[in-house]
Amino acid sequence: MPTPSPALTPSLSLQLKTAQPTLWLNPGLVAEPAGSGEPACAEMQEAEQRLAFFAPLLVKLFPELQPSAGLIESALRPAPALGRILLGRGAGADRVLIKCDHALPVAGSVKARGGIYEVLCFAEQLALEAGLLHRVENTGLEQSSLRLAEIDARALFGRYRIAVGSTGNLGLSIGIMAARLGFLVTVHMSRDAKAWKKKRLRDAGVAVVEHRGDYAAAVAEGRRQTDADPYGYFVDDENSERLFYGYSVAALRLQRQLRQAGIQVDRDNPLFVYLPCGVGGAPGGISFGLKQLFGDSVHCFFAEPVQAPCMLYALAAGRVLPVSELGLRVATEADGLAVGCASALVAERMSTRLSGVFTVTDEDLLRWVYLLHQHEGIDVEPSATAGFAGPAWLSQSEAGRAYLQQQELGSAMQRAHHIIWTTGGSFVPPTEQADFIARGAAQVAKQPAFSVLRGRSNTGQDRESEHGVG
Repeated sequence: MPTPSPALTPSLSLQLKTAQPTLWLNPGLVAEPAGSGEPACAEMQEAEQRLAFFAPLLVKLFPELQPSAGLIESALRPAPALGRILLGRGAGADRVLIKCDHALPVAGSVKARGGIYEVLCFAEQLALEAGLLHRVENTGLEQSSLRLAEIDARALFGRYRIAVGSTGNLGLSIGIMAARLGFLVTVHMSRDAKAWKKKRLRDAGVAVVEHRGDYAAAVAEGRRQTDADPYGYFVDDENSERLFYGYSVAALRLQRQLRQAGIQVDRDNPLFVYLPCGVGGAPGGISFGLKQLFGDSVHCFFAEPVQAPCMLYALAAGRVLPVSELGLRVATEADGLAVGCASALVAERMSTRLSGVFTVTDEDLLRWVYLLHQHEGIDVEPSATAGFAGPAWLSQSEAGRAYLQQQELGSAMQRAHHIIWTTGGSFVPPTEQADFIARGAAQVAKQPAFSVLRGRSNTGQDRESEHGVG
């Protein structure tokens, strides 16, 4: 990964070590025109085509996909009530939208596209090698994808074990898909994983191995065990190209949704996208795809917990380092983002494409859970709310205003759209969801203002603000 100019300043180091919310701007960001034509864009298109080929199989395996004809996609919906909280009245509140990946079918999280895509790639590979599918030059695969739901295909898949290390959501995506095809499946889960996610996996016929260590320990042990199995296949969230490009197809779908909504994206009509980040695979793939399509007209920001800013730390330091070096505990309500070390693959690809990273406290995560429920009727898990402070960071912090000035976006902000990407939550048990909401309401009552709205930025200075959550 290229090393940028020294970005890990003493001020930034102090804010990270003391778990203070901050907005960090990427000094390595490079201008990238829309449709730059990099070879990787063809791999994104290939992923979209493969998912279209397998759509009939997905409908057969998951009848709930029948209305969408096998497409695993989420809605893009306006959020004017939350827009007013973030930007104030008359300041573009109607241009704040939510990309509802918390409601993605089958897996119920942002991990659905990439995880299901990777399992389908492996199943296709085995079927081609066994002669169950045949590739015809220039026309793709010969048979219908329904061939992989037949008895002989299931017998083939039943000889292989797919494994993955996960804090929860990727495990659900991989586990549910692989088990439905007939694979043996093991999900190695870290101490941060929620009990209900483990139960959901076991109910689907997946073997769950619990580890005392964190996400990195679960991944390492899962990889070690799988490598020793001649019929094992390990899904590596840190290094998988298949996952990455599976995630990237979300950009193509979003492009279509924006067109359908009549939303133009160009330099005069910029798009800002805020994505929760754990190890980085899903937000990295999505951001990569968006930059391919929209170039400098889209500005992507990652959101991380203050106790697990692994991607911010990697990009600022110029190399991947564990956040434990900062004295952080990786302890957060955002179990899906509880990662201590970023993906090197994603860090390298984001080093010139990502606009920045901001961090968020658990208290603010819970506040957003409550406000989403109260104002938009949307229920999500805490990790899904990490991106909601993004618009306020840009408009109300010193660092955010500096970015807008640097990018010469002053007048264009009146026409900008802000997309906040959610990650998971549709499968959260009602009792647990009610607890999240109650705790969020208590946080709002205790301290109405969010960290960014109180003026914290990566300059280390505080500026009092009158904005709250009313």
